[in-house]
Amino acid sequence: MNHFRQIFLGLLFIGATGAAQAQEQAAEAAQQANTTAAAAVAATDQVPVAPDFLEHLVDATLEIFDVRSSENTVTHYVIAALFLVAALLLRRVVTTLIFGFLKKLAAKTTTTLDDKLFPALESPVATFIMLTGIFAALKVLKLTVATDRFIGYGSTVAFSLVVFWGLLRAFDAVLDHVQEIALKKQLGVAAFMPWIKKTLVTVFVVFGVLMVVQSLGFDVKALLAGLGIGGLAFALAAQDTIANLFGSIVVAIDQPFKLGETIRIQGNVGAVEDIGLRSTKLRLIDKSLIVMPNKMVAAESITNLSRFTARRVEQVLGLTYDTTATQMDEFVAEIRRLILAEDEVDPTSVNVYFRDFNSSSLDLWVVYATKDPDFAKLMTLRQRLNLAFMRTVEARGLSFAFPTQTLHVATLPEKKA
Repeated sequence: MNHFRQIFLGLLFIGATGAAQAQEQAAEAAQQANTTAAAAVAATDQVPVAPDFLEHLVDATLEIFDVRSSENTVTHYVIAALFLVAALLLRRVVTTLIFGFLKKLAAKTTTTLDDKLFPALESPVATFIMLTGIFAALKVLKLTVATDRFIGYGSTVAFSLVVFWGLLRAFDAVLDHVQEIALKKQLGVAAFMPWIKKTLVTVFVVFGVLMVVQSLGFDVKALLAGLGIGGLAFALAAQDTIANLFGSIVVAIDQPFKLGETIRIQGNVGAVEDIGLRSTKLRLIDKSLIVMPNKMVAAESITNLSRFTARRVEQVLGLTYDTTATQMDEFVAEIRRLILAEDEVDPTSVNVYFRDFNSSSLDLWVVYATKDPDFAKLMTLRQRLNLAFMRTVEARGLSFAFPTQTLHVATLPEKKA
């Protein structure tokens, strides 16, 4: 009896062990099936599909015509042809009627932004309509899986590019309008608008390319990480160029000068002829050209000689020592009267004083400022006043002093014989 009990217990143990092993094998098979299904779903997600609006458009059209066949029929080809014809007609209507009306409406407005914006958007909109017609016609037809995959890639890339093309043209039109306003109002940023425009457009294009790459299922983060390592090496090799670029940004923000203005920098005086991304060009007084890196321009002190609010004159008139105190007092009053009689002189800036007993002259200190910063007007005024000073000296019998020395020789006593 004990023997049979042992045999029975052994059979139960073997059965339980087999059941456990079968259960483990079933669980592994189920896990493997789930993994395979997830991989299939992930692979399906990576395949670009047509844009949602295109799917809805095709599905709605097929439902209207009550097309349910899984094979291509005459109805499929007719609907595909209708999509192409409709796209051609709609493009003609949009470009001729709608944009024609918008252009006429823009011509009546005061701003010129819409005059640039509508023509810029016309071609992208027309292209978008044609792409919709072409890819809708292809989606109607029942094609192979590989062909559908290529159509998915093509539609994703095509619609992404045409959308970014339209945005780019609109962005370019806005920048042109901003540049036009800056030039019209003579803003300092007008000189920097060309390279600002190039920089912003470049950033916009790079962003658009990355978005298209992302829509195709690629890992943009890994791509940017790889570019970051190469960019670091490039930055180390081109650090002077980058320093000049940042220097140009500093100049654009501070706006210490504009094109055509005369400046003094590092002892060089000249007119600003060009402001670039890397350097600034000055046409010196002797008509030679000096090219200065922008990192140097941003780091140096700049004197803008074209932004005077007024012109200040300071000079000294020296009279000879035979001038009496009365003559000096009258002369000072006459000089002050001559200066104040000029309408171009700021009366609050006039200072005329008998200041110094110099080694060879009695010095009058004369200071005045003009209301107009124009250099040519200043020189004309100075010439007119200097001639008036000379006539006053001649009329009063006085003389301008010049460096002289008087030698007094003492008489020596005669020697006794």
